[in-house]
Amino acid sequence: MNFPFRACFSALSVSDGSVRVRAVLRSVALDLRMCETMNLSHSNGSTHNFNGFEEKLDELRRLLGKSDGDPLRIVGVGAGAWGSVFAALLQDSYGQFREKVQIRIWRRAGRILDKATAEHLFEVINSREDVLRRLIRRCAYLKYVEARLGDRVLYADEILKDGFCLNMIDTPLCPLKVVTNLQEAVWDADIVVNGLPSTETREVFEEISKYWKERITVPIIISLAKGIEAALQPVPHIITPTLMINRATGVPIENILYLGGPNIASEIYNKEYANARICGAEKWRKPLANFLRQPQFIVWDNSDLVTHEVMGGLKNVYAIGAGMVAALTNESATSKSVYFAHCTSEMIFITYLLAEEPEKLAGPLLADTYVTLLKGRNAWYGQMLAKGELSLDMGDSISGKGMIQGVSAVGAFYEILSQSSLNVLHPEDNKPVAPVQLCPILKTLYKILIKRDGSPQAILEALRDETLNDPRDRIELAQSHAFYRPSLLGQP
Repeated sequence: MNFPFRACFSALSVSDGSVRVRAVLRSVALDLRMCETMNLSHSNGSTHNFNGFEEKLDELRRLLGKSDGDPLRIVGVGAGAWGSVFAALLQDSYGQFREKVQIRIWRRAGRILDKATAEHLFEVINSREDVLRRLIRRCAYLKYVEARLGDRVLYADEILKDGFCLNMIDTPLCPLKVVTNLQEAVWDADIVVNGLPSTETREVFEEISKYWKERITVPIIISLAKGIEAALQPVPHIITPTLMINRATGVPIENILYLGGPNIASEIYNKEYANARICGAEKWRKPLANFLRQPQFIVWDNSDLVTHEVMGGLKNVYAIGAGMVAALTNESATSKSVYFAHCTSEMIFITYLLAEEPEKLAGPLLADTYVTLLKGRNAWYGQMLAKGELSLDMGDSISGKGMIQGVSAVGAFYEILSQSSLNVLHPEDNKPVAPVQLCPILKTLYKILIKRDGSPQAILEALRDETLNDPRDRIELAQSHAFYRPSLLGQP
């Protein structure tokens, strides 16, 4: 047993007298000797099944022209739940090939954990023997004991190095290489994964562009962000995170991809079967789909970057309303199904404005919507607002959850769809109206969240309006008219 472990053992024996911890301490000493002898200890402290990962890594290195001794550098920018899980998945799969790949994640320094979060984190650690063993091996357990007692302050970047994401405390990850200096993180990166909220993407990538002025090679960027901005000049159009990155950095759109899908970050890391879709130029999306694919995380690919990205933002809008309905009706299956019928009809109606062949999106759009309504942070936010446990004055960045991206998306979609230049014919009045006038759920969410004119109860009033059309009518209207507006997505 080496000296640092003996010191950790001695300190813990005094500071935490639980039988569980003492037993783990004794067994860890033996585990360490066995691991050193048998060389079984990997990045997350467990034996890893290679599953052809080295071959996939070698193939991507070849496509990027990497020579021996020059590691493939992958950097995650932003450490929210999905961004952290994405980096951890890569670390678990490829982290053992240290000479061939370097995986890091950037997050801002200085974010302090409050005492309640520190106490909860300590409970999570002690409930997971594998995590407890890992921290004791790394002599990192003592600081969590001290934080629980209030004798030490923990920082979000500090705990991320041990595998704990501030926005997902209940799901321990593998330890990650964390960098808090943005320039150090990205200046020589081959692949950058954007895990930032869409509301922060432009600002951070404008900063990154300063560090890439002298670059010879062009990086690949995979964006996980779901959200949009509205622009009204020269014509009303939507700005997506990939477009923000393109404009901020000058990286060609062919090198920028979007990855999304019907999944929940914590469940992916807990090895539940999940799907995702990577969208963009064929040159990179197919090799990256193969690189990211795992036995329980299947990644498909698609050429339609912008539409999938916009739809990823749209489902967050309606997830907030779903949470409100669930809370206000005590999880009534009937009320939730009525809401689902109306919100999906609005989403399909909107896709006919955005996509020339929207039927291709029906499966992915509805699947991603369904999982977000079931267990997403936006649905949770709607529930908490309806229960009075959160207020709009608290903002849309919530401790322990991160950015509630659906709030800004409500404002952006409402603003875009309110423009008279996009007018459509009202099916009953036979008069031109802005598209938003045919989307009562979106209008109500805008009134509650953006205008702050009314309570969450208004979402039920909208559902129970006797004049509300059959959802099928809205879909038939969209299908029977030439609604497609390519200008909305910046196309001629």
